[in-house]
Amino acid sequence: MELAYDSIVCVKQVPDTSNITGEAMTPEGTVNRAALPAVFNPEDLNALEAALELRDQHGGTVTAITMGPPVASEVLRECLYRGADRAVLITDRRAAASDTLATSYILSRAVETIGRYDFIFCGRQAIDGDTAQVGPQLAEKLGIAQVTYFERMVELNNRTARVRRNVGNGWEILEAELPLLFTVTDLANEPRPPGARRVMRYKRARTMDGVRRDVVAAMPNADEQQQEAEWAKRLESLKMGQLLLEQWDLDKVKADLRWCGVTGSPTKVHRVQSIVLTKEGHTEVSPTEAGIREMVHELIEDRTFG
Repeated sequence: MELAYDSIVCVKQVPDTSNITGEAMTPEGTVNRAALPAVFNPEDLNALEAALELRDQHGGTVTAITMGPPVASEVLRECLYRGADRAVLITDRRAAASDTLATSYILSRAVETIGRYDFIFCGRQAIDGDTAQVGPQLAEKLGIAQVTYFERMVELNNRTARVRRNVGNGWEILEAELPLLFTVTDLANEPRPPGARRVMRYKRARTMDGVRRDVVAAMPNADEQQQEAEWAKRLESLKMGQLLLEQWDLDKVKADLRWCGVTGSPTKVHRVQSIVLTKEGHTEVSPTEAGIREMVHELIEDRTFG
């Protein structure tokens, strides 16, 4: 009898950094996330697709998890639209400003809370940081093997996987025992679109905080007691329809607060700078020391450097 495999996919909602302008920058040189539209991190879609393909071929389940503010539940609905079986939001103000080290710790606690898993799929990196650190750090904290730059599963035999990974100018085949963590590139597959029937089913899916926001927006003039009654009514309706998305805080995943948020984040961002290239045409640089010196001087004068 062929085994079925349970997968966990880590996804992230990110600001669309493809068109950062001056309006999206704060005076401190950081990105004003509220000024940018939020999108599904592109390579996380490839990670989700890889997990769905594995389930479609071998059976099992796909659980999507994300960490972020309550509005990050949008990407969880997108996961359900595409075929995920379960979706979990980790949200807690105490996790704000977590760097990759703190984020991977919190995700590791969430994975341990979920329990059984055979594979963890992560996008190679997020477009709002480009560090490619969370996946490998998560594998290290869980004490499991990892394969980065995943392209495709070559063979899956019981508890052993043979995997093809991209190495830049070629590829290699690796063999490892489960459980395994993969970081997936955009070359791995073509993410499937949302399914129309699943969109119709899950478009009403909400977290507890999402329901509360909906109630406040729908009943702005109601008193607190009326809003609470409506909130409880809507929660019960979503539970009956299996449309209440799981929402966990740091207490639920039994996280040590010393390793979360600002306290657990040794990385400090000095500034984020937007470079806009406006010069048209091209400049020919003489391949001499004097030519290079002149080019550098011009770049400094144009404030491209410094």
